[in-house]
Amino acid sequence: MHQFTVEPMFGSAGWEAAGFNIAFTNSAMWMVIAAVVLWMFMLGGMKRQLVPGRWQMAVESFTGFIDNLVEANIGKEGKKYVPYVFSLFMFILFANLLGLMPLGLVGVHPFTFTSHFTVTGVLAIMSFAIVLIVGFWKHGLHFFSLFVPKGTPLVMAIIIAPIEFISFLFRPFSLALRLFVAMMAGHVLLEVLSSFVISGWGAGLGFGVLVGIPSFVLMIAICALEILVSGIQAYVFALLTSLYINDAEHLH
Repeated sequence: MHQFTVEPMFGSAGWEAAGFNIAFTNSAMWMVIAAVVLWMFMLGGMKRQLVPGRWQMAVESFTGFIDNLVEANIGKEGKKYVPYVFSLFMFILFANLLGLMPLGLVGVHPFTFTSHFTVTGVLAIMSFAIVLIVGFWKHGLHFFSLFVPKGTPLVMAIIIAPIEFISFLFRPFSLALRLFVAMMAGHVLLEVLSSFVISGWGAGLGFGVLVGIPSFVLMIAICALEILVSGIQAYVFALLTSLYINDAEHLH
């Protein structure tokens, strides 16, 4: 499972600050790469030409897509959240796609940092923090009414409120877990299939034909599926974030 191993880069293994290891890891490096590639993608598509080129149309399509997503789930007042949700969606999308690149230079291979729960957990906590800040900023202590559906009898409210509260606390966990599991499972499956291909051909021509070729074909199909999953998971993360923000904006 070498592809999931977090390793220090550029001789930074011994870097420490206040007793904590602050080594610059391959995970951090690919976060930087994803951010730089995303910045270049946005920069190249913000020329604002009267007749937009393909690059500009791609950027405008993504921004329009997220703008419609946020407006549909939050409403007109959700415009102020578009930059955050858009950045979240694009960062996760680029991270997922870069991790699927079949490249390997000087011993450095693509690293899917969204396959680590610590990374997806931080992204989920950021979204959850925004929900809490918006909820208490706009509604004060009335924000706790989110845990009691309108019109619920008092007897039922005593039972429902703790359940809703626990469900609310599990939101960041489920948000992070969904992305983490989807990306890790896909890469593990590719790892298993690739081992079948290598082992099949290593065992001889007969095993290569019976095991290696079908595994290789299936591997190509799984790669195509992983590309689709990369986009879906970025969309789901952005969608659930906007829905959670909507709960904070509009108490029912």
